Amino acid sequence: MLNSTNSTEDPQAATLSDRAGRLAELRRRRATPVLIVGGGINGISTFRELALQGIPAILVEQGDWCQAASGALSRMIHGGLRYLETGEFALVKESVVERDRLLKNAPHYVMPLRTTVPIDSYCSGLVNAGKRFVGLTERPSRRGAMVIKAGLSLYDLYTRAQGAMPRHRLTGGGETRRQWPEFNDWVKCSATYYDAWINYPERLGIELIEDSERANPQALAINYLSLAGMDDGVVTLRDGQSGETFTLAPELVINATGAWIDRLNGVLSPAAAAPRLIGGTKGSHLIVRNARLLAALNGGMVYYENQEGRVCILFPYFGNVLVGSTDIRTDDPDDVVCAEDEKRYILDSLRFVFPRIAIADEEILYTFCGIRPLPVSDTTVNGRISRNHSLKVIPPAPGRPFTTLCLVGGKWTTFRAFGAQAADLALRHLGERRRVTTEDLAIGGGRDLPGQAEQPAWIGELAAHYHSDAARVAQWVSRYGGRVTALLDFVTRSPDRPLRHHPGYTVNELRFLIAREQVVRPEDVLVRRTAMAIAGELTPELVAEVTEIVAQALGLSDDERRASLAAALESLAGRHGLARLAAPAPQPIPHPSAQGAHDVIQS
Repeated sequence: MLNSTNSTEDPQAATLSDRAGRLAELRRRRATPVLIVGGGINGISTFRELALQGIPAILVEQGDWCQAASGALSRMIHGGLRYLETGEFALVKESVVERDRLLKNAPHYVMPLRTTVPIDSYCSGLVNAGKRFVGLTERPSRRGAMVIKAGLSLYDLYTRAQGAMPRHRLTGGGETRRQWPEFNDWVKCSATYYDAWINYPERLGIELIEDSERANPQALAINYLSLAGMDDGVVTLRDGQSGETFTLAPELVINATGAWIDRLNGVLSPAAAAPRLIGGTKGSHLIVRNARLLAALNGGMVYYENQEGRVCILFPYFGNVLVGSTDIRTDDPDDVVCAEDEKRYILDSLRFVFPRIAIADEEILYTFCGIRPLPVSDTTVNGRISRNHSLKVIPPAPGRPFTTLCLVGGKWTTFRAFGAQAADLALRHLGERRRVTTEDLAIGGGRDLPGQAEQPAWIGELAAHYHSDAARVAQWVSRYGGRVTALLDFVTRSPDRPLRHHPGYTVNELRFLIAREQVVRPEDVLVRRTAMAIAGELTPELVAEVTEIVAQALGLSDDERRASLAAALESLAGRHGLARLAAPAPQPIPHPSAQGAHDVIQS
């Protein structure tokens, strides 16, 4: 059963495995058929689709991969039940199909999620639901059992075509009380159905990039590289680390910057007023550690309507509870902090469904926020703005000889379909044709991953083969899926040890991530390559320890390490509500080679 396919690397792909190698390759290039700007999930998906067709596309991201909206999703992979009410049947069908493909192609990160809807009546909302469907009203209202059952029955039709999920069921008041005794007294019955959730969305994005570059070594993806300007068809890219600039003449620019689409179009078309495409909304979430709340969820998600009829969610996530979200109109794509009034709104909504559970301030472990790149809309109700995706073509203009293709809107769940549509349009523009389809193509660690029943034996074989602890190997399988063989090849080359301030990770494990996944800053590891931050596990000491490992791996000086630590603590405190980390920085962690023999384990 052992399979080391994932650890076999193409020599050129290995050369580009670090960011310095990618920048060196970029210096050699003067032109590119396609430049994709924006390293969120839709830009990454488009890059993957084009790379698989043999196109030497270049993907750049001003920050880290999936740092903005693509890292601020509700962690749901879902069909969009509520979009049935607005008549977006095609979107729901596409979403259900793509959800089920992700369950099959990325089973290491995407899993089924039992979802329960508490209901306050049997017949309420019928009239208003009909009015919303035909566009006579935008006012949200609470939905009764008949409305919800009608929607779930239609949802089942799409779901059953794929055969991946059980049918929905309605549960009467008595059984609902037995299963969810903490529900508010207004709950008269409930409905349960299945969607899916994703545990490591940012890691999925990284694996898509790795797959793309391995399949096409001429394709190039570089983070912390922004488009700084354009002159007569030649764009200037600036490295956010060194300040070095690069020039590149693209034949086609794909604007996948999400909430920044209009801003980038202004840079690319300074002489002409580009049409406004984005009317984003701000979505904030909380991570809460409250044992009573976690138990009240009964192992699944609760999908409910608050006092004003707006849909909210909460479900178990890394041993805590993820609660969300807000939906606030904003014109500022950089407004990515969960404000105090948003916290109050989320907690007020939570009390509406679980009134006897109080959440203390110190139980809010982490906050995250992103701007949904929704299409510009004149609706007065943000929930009515379509979550569908579209492609907008901006033809060449004087001083800009290339076409710009803008990716507008979209849901995380449908990234593959959206990227495929964008790539097909790009291929037509280039006079190329599609060679490979991705509907049934496994992603990263989803390849070579045995089924659940076979995994224990496989893990035992891996542990024996690599002389590693079986519990640790199982933990790594849960994080990296089939890519665990590449990790084991790396970590067993030299003595390894657990982190001092988080024994759930090892030093060589982090070194593997740094070496393979374009880590530039400590936050890349803390927030996106691992779940340390969102799981509520960060302490000043842990941040300092991880910063030390990153600094050693990247060859940073002591001054650079101290600056990186200060920047990481400031970012985590400001962006994620972790003010407790803004304490005096701990003393540097000694170099691993200086640790006593009792600290070292051989993986």
